[in-house]
Amino acid sequence: MFDQYDAIIFDMDGTLVDSGQLHEVGWTETLNHYGLPIDRPLMRSLAGVPTIGTIEIVLEKYGLQAPASLEEMNDYKEAVVAKVAKQYVKPTALLAVAEQYAGKKPMSVGTGAYTEEARGIITHCGIAHLLDHIVGADLVANPKPAPDTFLRCAELMGVAPEKCVVFEDAKLGLEAAARAGMTGVDVLEVLGIENDYFL
Repeated sequence: MFDQYDAIIFDMDGTLVDSGQLHEVGWTETLNHYGLPIDRPLMRSLAGVPTIGTIEIVLEKYGLQAPASLEEMNDYKEAVVAKVAKQYVKPTALLAVAEQYAGKKPMSVGTGAYTEEARGIITHCGIAHLLDHIVGADLVANPKPAPDTFLRCAELMGVAPEKCVVFEDAKLGLEAAARAGMTGVDVLEVLGIENDYFL
């Protein structure tokens, strides 16, 4: 089905990895800890936005001052995620695509998560050996919906952007793929994979 592409890029959360509940738990604990509101529709709409960007949007929407530094809140959420990751993460149905093309096409993960966190989650899922590169939000100047994440994946794989296919579950990610000149596949629409995140 994807033979015409020279390389494959996967978003991680809600796409290659079923981690919606992991991040919902992480955010719920973090927002409660810092006394910030939990706006479920807002949080769902921010799927794919890096942690610090999400906190900034929540603070702005509710006209709140940050109760701690953005870095401290980011680290708190990452610590919660790391602590409970094994309980909540598993590969989605896209595992079959990754296994089909392993060793035949270069494959990368381009994620709004930070690279170290993403590497840990992918390792918990037992799929690290299928992937050539992981590009997190900390490795690019501008995260999704900017095209930087996916363009960096293409650069690392040595493949022209127009020869890459991107699997995504979020509108921001699909926008990033389009801006990178890549074909975007909406995994909910095409493969029925739904991100169980603040539903």
